Amino acid sequence: MELGGFDIVVIGFVLLIILILFAGIKTVPQGYRYTVERFGRYTRTLEPGLNLITPFIDRIGARMNVMEQVLDIPTQEVITRDNASVSADAVAFYQVLNPAQAAYQISDLKNAIQNLTMTNIRSVMGSMDLDELLSNREVINERLLRVVDEAVGPWGIKVTRVEIKDIQPPADLVESMARQMKAEREKRAQILEAEGSRNAQILRAEGAKQAAVLKAEGEREAAFREAEARERLAEAEAKATQSVSQAIAAGDVQAINYFVAQKYTEALAEIGKAPNSKIVLMPMEASSLIGSLGGIGAIAREVFGDGPAPQAPPRAPAPPRTPTGPKLTTSPANPFAQPSTPSET
Repeated sequence: MELGGFDIVVIGFVLLIILILFAGIKTVPQGYRYTVERFGRYTRTLEPGLNLITPFIDRIGARMNVMEQVLDIPTQEVITRDNASVSADAVAFYQVLNPAQAAYQISDLKNAIQNLTMTNIRSVMGSMDLDELLSNREVINERLLRVVDEAVGPWGIKVTRVEIKDIQPPADLVESMARQMKAEREKRAQILEAEGSRNAQILRAEGAKQAAVLKAEGEREAAFREAEARERLAEAEAKATQSVSQAIAAGDVQAINYFVAQKYTEALAEIGKAPNSKIVLMPMEASSLIGSLGGIGAIAREVFGDGPAPQAPPRAPAPPRTPTGPKLTTSPANPFAQPSTPSET
């Protein structure tokens, strides 16, 4: 089948329309914005989806990514305010808000943001001391974000975050800082130990003071009670002596015998309890002590109303003693005998 001239013209016209349609239809993916240039001049921005432009008159200028992007900031040397050299690197997050400004206000957008961030890192970190630099990363990040975001604003860019990844001081400086930290910790440990020792000594001194006070109070109370006991004992002795004196004045011989016998028996008890003697040899008559006890019983009967005390039977004469030792002379009225020395013949 042969095609005529008209058929060829129709086919050519259809192909031209198809080419024009393909040249005028543009599809923009999500997360991107396309700028449209007419004879080299920016006219509008294409949104994601299907868009139509004028074929052979309009063309796509810049394909801008409007998603948030990450930019790695390389490591660089920074001199701090106290002349310490450190190495620092960072990471920046930015987003294109105005594709036209980002496309036509700056050339090589990523390189511009990277160099701007590096410059501000040196400025911000160089205005701080080393100790402040190592301990205040949040302050550094905040200052970097504020400065860099303000600088890229005219480019239609929004810097969302700037983070310092690592700060590396020199090796000798790290060793010096480690020694300084060790010395500070040892100093704190010594201070805490000294404070603990001081507090312990204070507590021990307070305990000794309280113990001394309590001991003194106890001794004072014991002395007071002992004095009170001696006073009462003296009062009792005085009353007993007064009673005996009154009995003697009244002519009561039994009271005198009771008093003397009581002292006599107390003296014998003290002699028996003496620790420096085991055997006691005393020349005395047992009948004297028995007679004294009989006098005590007679007084007791008179006091409790059992009638007058009976007269003690006459004591039997003592058997003759050989003149080989001292002679003990006793009497019923005086039980304490005095030894008499035999006369020489």
